[in-house]
Amino acid sequence: MSYFDVASTAPLHPVARQALNAAIDEGWADPARLYRSGRQARMLLDAAREGVAADLGARADEISFTASGTQAVQLGILGALRGNRRRGAHLVHSAVEHSSVLHTAELHEAQGGEVGVVPVDRHGRVKATQFAARLTDATALAVLQSANHEVGTVQPVEEVADLCGNVGIPLLVDAAQSAGRLPVPHGWSLLTASAHKWGGPAGVGVLAVRKGVRYASPLPSDERERGRVPGYVNVPAIVAAAASLRAVRAEAEQENARLHALVERIRTRVPALVPEVEVVGDPVRRLPHVVTFSCLYVDGEVLLGELDKAGFAVSSGSSCTSSTLTPSHVLAAMGVLTEGNVRVSLPYGTAEEDVDRFLAALPELVAAVRAPLGLDLRLPAAEPEPVVRTADPSADPSADPEPAGEAEALVLDALGKRCPLPVIDLARRIGEVPPGGTVVVLADDEAARLDIPAWCDMRAQEYLGEAPAARYGADRGTAYLVRRTD
Repeated sequence: MSYFDVASTAPLHPVARQALNAAIDEGWADPARLYRSGRQARMLLDAAREGVAADLGARADEISFTASGTQAVQLGILGALRGNRRRGAHLVHSAVEHSSVLHTAELHEAQGGEVGVVPVDRHGRVKATQFAARLTDATALAVLQSANHEVGTVQPVEEVADLCGNVGIPLLVDAAQSAGRLPVPHGWSLLTASAHKWGGPAGVGVLAVRKGVRYASPLPSDERERGRVPGYVNVPAIVAAAASLRAVRAEAEQENARLHALVERIRTRVPALVPEVEVVGDPVRRLPHVVTFSCLYVDGEVLLGELDKAGFAVSSGSSCTSSTLTPSHVLAAMGVLTEGNVRVSLPYGTAEEDVDRFLAALPELVAAVRAPLGLDLRLPAAEPEPVVRTADPSADPSADPEPAGEAEALVLDALGKRCPLPVIDLARRIGEVPPGGTVVVLADDEAARLDIPAWCDMRAQEYLGEAPAARYGADRGTAYLVRRTD
């Protein structure tokens, strides 16, 4: 099995395994006790704290260990908001943050706080000026990830940090995807990370709070971890996390260059080997080991299952792999294709032969999934011309386009169908109208709002926007209008 999903969790690093085994024997006692075994555990914990602090560009007394990266994010946000409550109750974050940020923001809003969300471009990157425009006199905290967990785009953290610092607003940086791989950006007020992302054991998160940053724990007070994180600390796991962070940082420069070349091979070869594919994420400002692409007319869950059978473990942000049947909030915010989404994230040590095997297997697997559709899909003969979206799928649906003329409109009833069926129906039937004619797709799947405009981009068709489904006789859903251009 070729494991290509380290953005979810990395295999335990050999150094972590060795350190964990040793610390189980030497660091099992309560580090708060004064007898010999307790002092031994405390020495190991202090050394681990100092090591993590040095690798993250912090002071040892700024570091607290949590039970997970998610807990670090939650405590970081809630504690900073509480510590800065005299300033206001306004929280700002980007539209593509990890779900731990989004859920914490929802809780803050439910408790009477305010939340501002900063949009991203089609590469998933925020503009520092747009981020600054969301800040107000009542903003108590800003949150920005160092790099995106689904598409690998690296965010302009230092630019945003400067703008936040100019107005005295603390910035929490979620560095879960970049810690150990890329240098920690400057300017953060709070920083979070997760050990299992860099090859440490699961169950260890990091919350760093700069000296001078106002912070008040949202939980009952506890004497451990400077009062920020209650409960007994897992000394052996923390020791292993610190050891593996140091090890991966030592390997990072050489391995990043090698993995960047392998990812670049995937980015360039997949669109040349597989018809109707969109590679997403920033092509330049990105993590060295992550590449994400979406395949038209493909059920993401089916494709991931076929890749698993072929010996490749990958993941997806597609709505079809989610129990909620809603599109990935990251892909939705970017305005890109959400169906048939595949994220490849390569671990340290990935062999070129494994990537070549993946590239050799992918075209046949995608073709097999698409075969029952009966669509004529061909690879582009040359580099495709850039396509500009003709309508913004996030625009106000109340601004309806002019109704399509009854004589030229083909109405497709895709109500009750889930991704990618509405788009498949559109692709099959658009040839039934003449050039200049209109196809109306009736759909009640939220993914259609994203995937139909994305399909128009990829197929050089004109997306006209949304209209009330009732205009075309439907009792629910939305009408999506597409004009045939060829």
